[in-house]
Formats: sequence, C-alpha cells, structure tokens
Amino acid sequence: MSSEAARSARRTARTERLRRSFSSRLTMTMALLLLAYGALVGVLGWHVAAEDEQESLQRLSHGLARHIVEHWPEITVSDRDQADRAARDALLSMLMVVNPGIQVYVLDADGRVQAYIGDPGMVQQEQVDLRPVRAFLGGASLPLRGSDPMGSGLARIFSAAMFPPRAGDSRPPGYLYIVLDGQAREAVSGQLSQGRVWQSTALVAGLGLLVTLAVGAFTLRRLTQPLHRLARRMRDYSLHTLHAAAAGHSSSPSAGDEVQAIGAAFDEMTERIESQAAREQQQASAHRETMASVAHDLRTPLTALHGHLEALAGKALAEPEQGQRVLVAALAQSDKVRRLSQQLFELAALQSSDQLLHRERFRLDELVTDAVQKFAVNGGPPPVTLAGEPPGSLELDGDLQLVERALTNLIDNALRHAPGTAPVRVSLSHDKGLARITVEDGGGGLPEEVWLRLEHGQSLRDPPLRRSSGGIGGLGLAIAQRVAALHGGSLRPLPSPDGGTRLCLALPLAQAQAI
Repeated sequence: MSSEAARSARRTARTERLRRSFSSRLTMTMALLLLAYGALVGVLGWHVAAEDEQESLQRLSHGLARHIVEHWPEITVSDRDQADRAARDALLSMLMVVNPGIQVYVLDADGRVQAYIGDPGMVQQEQVDLRPVRAFLGGASLPLRGSDPMGSGLARIFSAAMFPPRAGDSRPPGYLYIVLDGQAREAVSGQLSQGRVWQSTALVAGLGLLVTLAVGAFTLRRLTQPLHRLARRMRDYSLHTLHAAAAGHSSSPSAGDEVQAIGAAFDEMTERIESQAAREQQQASAHRETMASVAHDLRTPLTALHGHLEALAGKALAEPEQGQRVLVAALAQSDKVRRLSQQLFELAALQSSDQLLHRERFRLDELVTDAVQKFAVNGGPPPVTLAGEPPGSLELDGDLQLVERALTNLIDNALRHAPGTAPVRVSLSHDKGLARITVEDGGGGLPEEVWLRLEHGQSLRDPPLRRSSGGIGGLGLAIAQRVAALHGGSLRPLPSPDGGTRLCLALPLAQAQAI
C-alpha cells in the first residue's frame, strides 16, 4: 500500500471513529437521562404508592379499635382482679395472633401505656401523644400518624377508640391504640415493596435504554448526517491545504468529534484566509511599486531614444560621423529597452504559479563550457574564462533553456560589474548530489541588501529591489534565483578573498549521479 493510500485509510478510519463518537455521545446522554428519569419516577412512584397504601390501610382499619371496644369490653379493665386482667391479656394475645402486623396498646386518660402484648421492656416510649388520637376521633382527614411506643422515632398510622365512660368519671377512662404498620409489618412489607420497586425500575430503565439506543442512534444518525458530511469536507480541505503548505508552517487538523473538528477547521480556514488576504495586499503593494520602478527604468532609455531619433529626423547633424554616433547611441538605448522588457517578461513567467518545467536529461558540464565559449567568442573586455579542473560528466534533469538563461544572466551581470580587463571566472564542481556553478568577478561586490537576501534565501522580487538612482534592479539575479528554486536548488553568495562578487548556483544532479 502506498503512503497516500495509507493516509487516506487512516483519514477514513479517523472520520468514522469521530462519527461514532459524536452519535454515541448523544445517544448515551439521552440514555443516561432516561435512566435517571426512570429512577426518579421509580422512587417517586414508590413513595406515592407507600402513601396510598398507608392511607388505604388506615381507612380500611378505621373502625377496628371501636369494634374491639364495643364487642370485647374486657379490653377496658384496668384495676380489676387478676382474672379480669388475664382475660384482657388473652384478648390482646388473640388480636396479635390474628394480625401479627399490628401492635395493640391500652392507654389511660393521659396517654400512658397501661397494657400491651410483647416482651417486657419492648415499649420504649411510655407516653403517647394524644393530639393525633383526638384528631382521629374527631374525623380529621386521613392519613393521620401518631406515636410509636416501641421507640422507632417514626410516625405510624393507627386506629383508636375511646373507652366508654363509667359513672362518676369526669374524663374518659382511657383509649385503645392500635398501630397498624408496626415494625414487623414494616420489615416484611418493605422488603417486598422495595424488591418490586427496584425490579420495576430496572425493567423500565433497561427497556427505555434499549429503545433509546436503537431509536436514538437511528434518528441521530439521520439528523447529524449533514454535520458528518460538513465535518468530512472541512477536514479533507484542511488536510489538502496542509499537504500543499510547508510542513513547518502548518499545524495538524484538530482531532475530536465533528463539532470540534468543524470549529478547528473553521478557525484554520479563517486564519488562512486572513493570511492570504495580507499576502495579496503585500503583493499588490509590491506590484504597484514594481510598475512604478519599471516605468522609471523604461522612461529614461525611451526618452534618450526619442531624442536621438528626433536629431536624425531633423538632419541637424553637421557631420556624417556625428549621425553615425547618434545612430549607435539610439541602438544602444533600444537594446537596453529590449533587454529590460525581456527580463521583465521572463521573470513574470517564472513567478507564475502554473510554471511548468520542460525537463530533460542533459550534460551540465557541456552547457557551462558552451556558455563560456559563447562569451569568449563575442570578445571584448573583460574576458570570460573557465577556471578549475573539469569535473567530468555531470548530468542534470531539468529545463535546459532555463538553466542556460540563469547561467547567462550570472555571467552577463558579472561582465557589467567587472572593472577594466579583470576576467570573469566560471567554475563547475559537485558535492553531495549538487552541482555548483560559481561565477566570480573583480568588481565592487554585491549591495548589502542583495547579499543579505541571497544569504537568507529571500526573494529578490518580493519586495522588489530599488536602485539608489531610481528604478528596479537585480532582474538578472532574480531570474537566476527563481530558476534555481524551480529546480530545487539555490543561489547563494560566497566570500571573495580578493574582493568582488562570487555567486554559486547550486542545482541537484540526476538521481543516478546523486547516489
């Protein structure tokens, strides 16, 4: 599998993982909410059911105490003989046997416990609050809760009846107080009720969770499908732009769910658009500056050319030799305009984003030798010489015409700045898969700005170089720099021990020689 295919597979897997993450998070959130809701409903339902159960029990047993007092008067004895107390205790025991869930107490007129059935010391609270009892007897709404003599600290539902008054009594002789939900009944009922409640809650929660997971996953998948597609498109766009940009100037796309990915991609896109707008603004400013400089450079020779042509047309020249000199000067200015316009067109074509190289394999050593010989044949000081030992056959995969143009510009630039008859030396070497063409002259050296830009690999055209006399400069060097960059090479200045300028055009050799 190729690296591109592997990256595509990883990208697809990451997208699907994020997709599942987003949908599952929403689904699980809904499921947890439903589970919490089910638990809350179960607890509230259990509480309401318990209240309803106690109210129903108290209503059903509302007349229990009164019925016992009316049909078993022996329950009311207190200070009679031992036989009467035995009959009362037998009656209490029978009631406890018939309904083990109740607790029966005989109270005096002040609410103190006088008799009960159970182990000695079972009663922890001897005094019963009579206010709920009086409310019960007065017909208050149910449920009503009263004291628990067994000392549980909980209010209990009850049934109560007042003993019939005896002759001469100024107040009731006592009360029959029956706790309907005693501790024994509470223990058994609580176990059964809690078990049913938790079983019902678990069943409802489980079914709700399953239904939510099924329906929610399907629904959320349909609802979030546009979000998935948008996140995937923005992520693919981000990855595409990252591959197109330099690795050191970009960050990897954000990992996370779709919302985070969209937010990160949007932030990156906004930052990239702002950066692009700033670059375009800088380029527009540089373009305006370049056009102004080009106009200045063209205006000077065109003005001189126009003056020479006017002189020839007016025939105001005294001697034929003078006319010849004017004609030669006019041709020189015309050649200057031609050379400048040609360099501008070449540089514009090289700086185009869709510039294509017509690559072919050729011998770089033969190209350098031919270029030096061409300048040597044309003659004129200073001479152009090939320095150093021939490196042998050096092959290059590149655009032959562009490389030749870059070399010609370097030699021509050296000739225009070389003083007197000092030769321009061209040498060729290779090192670590790079061919190095060095052009050296004995002139005054490069301007500081040009040197610094070449030394740090900065463009000579963005922003354009300005000459002290006005106009733009360094067009030939800018063309050579751009040709080197298109071939994966560089143009760098080298120290010159004798002064002058040394420029090194480094180009990668063909792969067979680079190994």
